[in-house]
Amino acid sequence: MFFLIAYDIDDDKRRKKVASILEGYGIRVNFSVFEVELNKTQLKELVRELKSVSKRRDNIRFYHICKSCVEKSFLLHSNGGVFCGFDGFV
Repeated sequence: MFFLIAYDIDDDKRRKKVASILEGYGIRVNFSVFEVELNKTQLKELVRELKSVSKRRDNIRFYHICKSCVEKSFLLHSNGGVFCGFDGFV
């Protein structure tokens, strides 16, 4: 399963912990955005890890991207990532 994960965390220490966890699962494509490909077990583990370091006021969003949507996705410029296989629509 493909996910786009974005977060907004005001505390530097927690934000760094969240980023560190996400770096173990996917690719950072923006300061607070990661692309990840996970199976169900990995997803449960990631959620558990993030819950252990985040607070209720933190905002961590998971956007499930279906396979056909990934195939339709494109980017203008790339620094790599899960979704970087497609250069754009013609």
